[in-house]
Amino acid sequence: MSDSLIKTNNLGICFRIVDKFNNRLKNILARKLEGKKLQQKFWALKNINIQIEHGDVVGIIGRNGAGKTTLCSAISGIYKPDEGKVKVNGHVVPILSLGIGMNVFMTGRENIHLCGSLMGFKRKDLIAKEQDIIDFADIEMFIDQPVKSYSSGMISRLAFAVATCSEPDILILDEVFSVGDVSFQRKSQERVKAMRQHAKAVLLVSHSLDTVKDFCSKCLWLDKGEQKAYGPVDEVIRLYEADLEKQKPLKVMTTN
Repeated sequence: MSDSLIKTNNLGICFRIVDKFNNRLKNILARKLEGKKLQQKFWALKNINIQIEHGDVVGIIGRNGAGKTTLCSAISGIYKPDEGKVKVNGHVVPILSLGIGMNVFMTGRENIHLCGSLMGFKRKDLIAKEQDIIDFADIEMFIDQPVKSYSSGMISRLAFAVATCSEPDILILDEVFSVGDVSFQRKSQERVKAMRQHAKAVLLVSHSLDTVKDFCSKCLWLDKGEQKAYGPVDEVIRLYEADLEKQKPLKVMTTN
């Protein structure tokens, strides 16, 4: 119990929103006149209780807006809990949004070191792995050109290559297998499979249930910020697919 890599206890993340322009105006006036805020609370996560041990590969599934990326951000330390606790033991490398943090006016080579340092990599390690990163991204010809001249695919390939150049304790992957063409996607999957052998735990967010079945030993199903199921991957996916089937709209039969 005590050596769990990740443990959440009634974890809750709340965002405060103003839904209409008029409310924004009222909010400004209220703060000026009464020191009050007219805001609504939106619980992106509520009462999340999971425990991830050494060797676990956990798939996180759910519809859009379920709270999958928010949970990954909380585990990564980007969001602080509004309720409950999250405890993480080990170095986390989150791959949440490829290309975020890149400076488009800097070259690809310069961005390797910029993004790598933002991810917590040591400079000497980045220097040692620089050529491997360039080779994996397959942008040798353009590596010393400004990133603003890159295609979106080139940016994503470079970002993925940088993000996956280390051997973290906890690896978090958020929809990373849609990067690049089919050939690069296969290469990306092979790299992540290799990283999985070194990482003590992996969290994989994906809408592809086949990918989750292929990679994961456990599965977490989130729905509108709530934890619906957590356990063996086949069992949780079966429950999720049954729910998807129930939610399908009925077909209306028409006659001519």
